[in-house]
Amino acid sequence: MREKIENAITSWFGVGGLPGPTGTWGSLAALPFAWLIIELGGNTALFIASILCFFIGVVAVDGYVKRTQSQDPSYAVIDEVAGQWLTLCVLANFSFVGFILGFFLFRLFDIVKPSPCKQLEELPNGLGVMADDMAAGAYAAVILYFTQYIMSDIFIF
Repeated sequence: MREKIENAITSWFGVGGLPGPTGTWGSLAALPFAWLIIELGGNTALFIASILCFFIGVVAVDGYVKRTQSQDPSYAVIDEVAGQWLTLCVLANFSFVGFILGFFLFRLFDIVKPSPCKQLEELPNGLGVMADDMAAGAYAAVILYFTQYIMSDIFIF
């Protein structure tokens, strides 16, 4: 039973098993949940959900990695969910444009992995899988935060 729960959480309920760019699928799958969390509890709730997702992900991915002996499995997309939510929690205006820009910024930083993202990936097991995406989410959040004020007219859509 524990393995099934770890697999479900690690893969964000099967999204990590989809063919193709699993990180992108994981980030996309995070968006409707982010929208719902913001609707129900605001940005603070999304921030808290991101942090909870991070810690739950560390435990689940840690078990999965130890069991499968894989360093950073593409099956693991819970890290994208946590990082994507962290990016979006800075939106001042709840808008479609903000969500799309936040999605692309997070994917950019998750793929490019500027320092210290790449170094955090070297942490052991689940912590390494999760930490680099949280750092990418933090970078994307900073850019998104300032961009929405510079380009505030397009963030009202």
